[in-house]
Amino acid sequence: MAGKITIVGLGAGDLDQLSLGVYKRLKEAPFLFLRTKEHPVVRDLEREGIAFETFDPIYKESERFEDVYETIAGRLLRQAAQSDIVYAVPGHPMVAEKTVQLLLERAGEKGIEVKIEGGQSFLDPLFAALKIDPIEGFAFFDALDLDPDHLPLDRHLIICQVYDAFVASEVKLTLLEHLPPEYEIVIAKAVGSVDETITRLPLYELDRAVHVDNLTSVYVPPVKDEALLNHTFPRLRKVIQKLRSPEGCPWDREQTHRSLRKYLLEEAFEVIEAIDDEDDDHLIEELGDVLLQVMLHAQIGEDEGYFNIYDVIRSLTDKMIRRHPHVFGEAVAADAEDVKRRWSAIKEREKGARPDSLMDEVNRTLPPLMKALEIQKKAAKVGFDWDQAEPVWEKIVEELEEWRKEADNGNREGMEEECGDVLFSVVNLARKLGIDPTLALDGTNRKFSRRFKAMEQMAKSDGRDLTAMRPEEMERLWARAKEIIAKKKDFDV
Repeated sequence: MAGKITIVGLGAGDLDQLSLGVYKRLKEAPFLFLRTKEHPVVRDLEREGIAFETFDPIYKESERFEDVYETIAGRLLRQAAQSDIVYAVPGHPMVAEKTVQLLLERAGEKGIEVKIEGGQSFLDPLFAALKIDPIEGFAFFDALDLDPDHLPLDRHLIICQVYDAFVASEVKLTLLEHLPPEYEIVIAKAVGSVDETITRLPLYELDRAVHVDNLTSVYVPPVKDEALLNHTFPRLRKVIQKLRSPEGCPWDREQTHRSLRKYLLEEAFEVIEAIDDEDDDHLIEELGDVLLQVMLHAQIGEDEGYFNIYDVIRSLTDKMIRRHPHVFGEAVAADAEDVKRRWSAIKEREKGARPDSLMDEVNRTLPPLMKALEIQKKAAKVGFDWDQAEPVWEKIVEELEEWRKEADNGNREGMEEECGDVLFSVVNLARKLGIDPTLALDGTNRKFSRRFKAMEQMAKSDGRDLTAMRPEEMERLWARAKEIIAKKKDFDV
């Protein structure tokens, strides 16, 4: 018949701090197991003549703490299957004790009862030693599972399980992702015992100024300087909320989804420019400007009571998981083309019934050049497309001749129509050759602007103005500008 596991806490200090009930359990236990001998009360237990077995050797045998906890839980369950046992852990059994959680999860399957009894958590003496009130808000983390994306730096932050210098170094590197090296932190050791020490020091000294052990915790005081949080999402959201508030910016308060449309397009093209220029600093700034547009639209939605930024994030996250079953599910994707096919198929299923026409699937608000490309892609899906690029070259020549004929006739309406046909055919050829015509034209626009600016600067250095130059003079300047730009001389647009 399966036995019972009684789990008790050894508290944060010495024997005097143990409750009478826990002390009796330790004295009377037929089989007493300690997670570790490294605890102040253990010296007193030895003097009392209390027999016990510890799991300290497992820490030396295993490379990962996860393996240590698994091994301890497994041994305890096997022993409890034969007789009642008492398992003692530092502090309180329900505070930062992974082995206890494993026992609670698995004991029921084996018909073993688990009973939790007493023990003072180290948190109480830690709050007293640090002189902080947790009602102000605090967060409690395991150093072995510290995620830099989930650190509430505006609250009291306590990090336990800082066992050794390596773990301390990892904690330091994680905190340095958010805080400056000189930010003051606190190392608390053996709180609640006669060996208690509290050391304040700059973050960069965390892993070298004080010897750490299994009774060490790190305390990070709340960040008071909001500027230190400017890199975090909550801070950004508060800034946008402030801009849109009655005490905020008049311009930001007046904006609507419609009024912001042009800015989103402009910022997207500026991102493309930064990418083409291989300018990382510029790219950071421009990506921030795109994010600003997203945040403003989300805040407008929240102000109007329809949606907020978390709805936007949830929608995106759900979509990414749905459309990547080869990453988040059981599906297997052979290559990038297979991924694209799966993406399209999933997208079609999500949209449900198709519109009456493929053309109705094209976003009607796209700029004309982008819209032409999307129209052609839709037509190509059903096979309405040239197999090769050569006929498209011929089509461009044909359309140019028709445009020239309308121009010779002075037919304004005809010229406009044929101009559109030429542009549509050029977009079609670009698509067949794997070129994005929008990006191509954007590159040409910037190239022309750089050369023209070079012309202006050269004319100015000669004491002249372009408006006073003859066409052949400007043509010579243009040729010089092309040569200079080709040599990568610096002429910013």
